[in-house]
Amino acid sequence: MVNKVYGLLGISAKAGKLISGTDLVLEQMQKKKVTLVIIAEDASEKTIKNMKYYCEKMNVELIVYGNIKDNSKSIGKNNRAIIGIIDKNLAESVKKVIYGGEPVGKN
Repeated sequence: MVNKVYGLLGISAKAGKLISGTDLVLEQMQKKKVTLVIIAEDASEKTIKNMKYYCEKMNVELIVYGNIKDNSKSIGKNNRAIIGIIDKNLAESVKKVIYGGEPVGKN
């Protein structure tokens, strides 16, 4: 499962369907362009708390997944704790792989 998620993130990065870094993700969330935020499990407690707040405020789903090293490597960047997916279909695919089965909210 982990390899599938990182494979999807890598493909997304190459296709320009995701962004990374706190400032850029927050900026694009304000413009209503981010559909899913992935934050690394080993991000600081303050970073996780702040992103949860902003995601709730802007109605963007947040998933805490993976670690900074692996998440960053999968998208070809260094030291990225926060990834924002801007493509809705891709976000659904990532959620489906992480949660298993159908995407959350689809019955």
